[in-house]
Formats: sequence, C-alpha cells, structure tokens
Amino acid sequence: MFTGIVEELGEVVALEHGAESARITVRGPLVTSDAAQGASIAVNGVCLTVVELEDQRFTADVMAETLRRTSLATLAPGSRVNLERPVPAAGRLGGHVVQGHVDGVGTVVTRTPGDRWETVRIAVPADLARYVAEKGSIAVDGVSLTVVEVGDDPPGLTVSLIPETLARTTLGLRAPGDRVNLEVDVLAKYTERLLAAGGRTASAARPVEALR
Repeated sequence: MFTGIVEELGEVVALEHGAESARITVRGPLVTSDAAQGASIAVNGVCLTVVELEDQRFTADVMAETLRRTSLATLAPGSRVNLERPVPAAGRLGGHVVQGHVDGVGTVVTRTPGDRWETVRIAVPADLARYVAEKGSIAVDGVSLTVVEVGDDPPGLTVSLIPETLARTTLGLRAPGDRVNLEVDVLAKYTERLLAAGGRTASAARPVEALR
C-alpha cells in the first residue's frame, strides 16, 4: 500500500517495448537504497515489481493491462517520474490509501497560476467520474490530492497544487494536453460493489418470500 506522498523524482533510463508488454528501467537513488528484488515501487502511481537492481536503478516488467490502463507507454528515456516506496506497517499515512492500481488516464485541461500555487483542471473518463467527490481524495500520477471541484459536463475535476507539490513531483511539469494516471478512492469502488450486490440479493430473495 502507498500513501500518495512522492519520495523523489526519478528518471526513466530505458523503456523496451515488446509485442504486448514492456520493460522499464528507472533511476531513483532514494527508493533503491533499501529495495530488493521482488519489492514494490510506485512509478507515476503504478505499482511495479522490481526484477533487477543495479547502480541506483531498478527494472520492472509492465504487462499489457498496465500499458492499456496507464500512461506508462508514453514514457521515454529522460522522462521524469514520481517514485514512492510502500508505506511500512508502522509508518504514517500522510496522504490517503493508494493501492497503485491505476483506474484510468485523465488529461490536463488548464493550469491557472495563483499567488503561490496553481489550480489544475483535469478531464476524467466518464466511467470514473462517479467515484470523484468534492473534498474527496484522488491520486494523480501517484500524488495524493484533495478534489476542489467536480464538473459533470464534461466530466472533470479541479485540484490545487502547493509549491511543494509543484517542486517535488511531475505535476509541476504537466502542460495542457498531457495525460495523467488517475486512481480513485478504493472505498468508493467497494461501496458501489457492495450496494449493487445487496440489491441483487434482495431481488433474488423476493420469490422465496412470496411463497411463504
């Protein structure tokens, strides 16, 4: 599990594409300092498994589902990426519960500078919009953020980026038109699933009750 608190900006060293997969190598001195083969590291919000470690770099395999659901396929050598190690069991939950399971890709629409921050508008896929709530949490490229506003037509959300976020994450580099990974609140997804299952259970029970 992650918290959406980015630990360092890494750099893509190599990205080798296969027929339905890819292999990515990233330089990250901090996140590799205590990593081991088989460890998890979040790259732009995507939980990846370390398969090789060498000289402050780690390599991970990226499967077809991940390439389809995320923006990792658009990376290239030299791309900067947000890196985070899993939170230890006794660690602080500084952001919110982030699984590293990206739900879809949004697009930066506008950036509006403020006094010392920026307001960023992001278009959200229609099938994810129902999970986004004003003042709720969302992970954007692995960064834990609070939703300021929600728009329905077209679906989108607004977040405010403080100087620390602008300086220490890739969100300070994103321009209108850039794609960003989105992970919605896992509690919203499970709540929807449980409510739907409850409705089906109730419907299935009615014929039995009618026979009594």
